[in-house]
Amino acid sequence: MGVRLKTAPQSVLEVFFDASRRDARMRQFMDRAREAGVRLVESDGLRLAKLCGSHGHQGVVARVQAVEQVHSLDELLEDLEARGIPPLLLVLDGVTDPHNLGACLRVADGAGAHAVIAPKDHAAGINATVAKVASGAAETVPYFMVTNLARTLGELKERNIWCIGTSDDAPRTLYDVDFKGPVALVLGAEGEGMRQLTRKTCDELISIPMQGAVESLNVSVASGVCLYEALRQRRG
Repeated sequence: MGVRLKTAPQSVLEVFFDASRRDARMRQFMDRAREAGVRLVESDGLRLAKLCGSHGHQGVVARVQAVEQVHSLDELLEDLEARGIPPLLLVLDGVTDPHNLGACLRVADGAGAHAVIAPKDHAAGINATVAKVASGAAETVPYFMVTNLARTLGELKERNIWCIGTSDDAPRTLYDVDFKGPVALVLGAEGEGMRQLTRKTCDELISIPMQGAVESLNVSVASGVCLYEALRQRRG
């Protein structure tokens, strides 16, 4: 909710809030809502639960208008090209856990990724769990579910976007790669990794150095490590 007030305050029509909650975080949120001109309605926990369909509302429920988003990956890439911005994309192959997807969207937003891409038949869709874990990023980061991931990667390559996959057995690490140009980072689910066709379609494979006893990182953590290395290079 805080992200929606920050990025699209005009879309928030009214906020129902638990008047019994008076902690500092709630006061700060209410001040931000008032500054945005949002209509505030005092409520109780039972009414809030009925409005949102669960008791996981944290004392606030909002009625909002849908925010217009980019309709297609092609539209997004053409806009970035017109503005001279090298795309930074996160591609997820086989991430079916909504908690992992939500965390990936959150880290993609934080690192400034322009979109997250996943296959329709091998991925989680956006639902309430994803939105909650993403902490607002489900509304700020475009999420494109494509019919054929390998074909989409091929189309990215035709646009001169370098497709870099992560693999434990890759000889080069993410610290050996230049992320300043147009890049699509491709990650598979923890354990199984990318599907074989996805792996073959990548331009290059890299690894994340592992110094301890564990063999791999959770996909959202791995996404964060890779995306923030790209951000570091692009800001440098």
